[in-house]
Amino acid sequence: QVQLVESGGGLVQAGGSLRLSCAASGRTFSSYSMGWFRQAPGKEREFVATISWNGGNTNYADSVKGRFTISRDNAKNMVYLQMNSLKPEDTAVYYCAASPSHVPLRWYMYSDWGQGTQVTVSS
Repeated sequence: QVQLVESGGGLVQAGGSLRLSCAASGRTFSSYSMGWFRQAPGKEREFVATISWNGGNTNYADSVKGRFTISRDNAKNMVYLQMNSLKPEDTAVYYCAASPSHVPLRWYMYSDWGQGTQVTVSS
């Protein structure tokens, strides 16, 4: 089991940047794929990005490709989501999640979740 705590959300103007962080606890963190999801009010939870246990494989939603970058530091038990060129449609609660599977895209493949951090992009 992995415990996850997100931070770094906030209010930013369109075109700006934010970096989300996810602190993980648990001895098996480095063996998990990690993902970021988001959920806007009235919408379903949406896949954003995922990274393999060693950082060698990543995958992104088409809506964020080229703007967001997922990374991890296994020595620090941290996962990051660098978000650039933010748009109002990126406004959502962002969740960090851990999965024993290889870079899964579906939320139900993730076994552990953080509490979420709010990102609001103003136009």
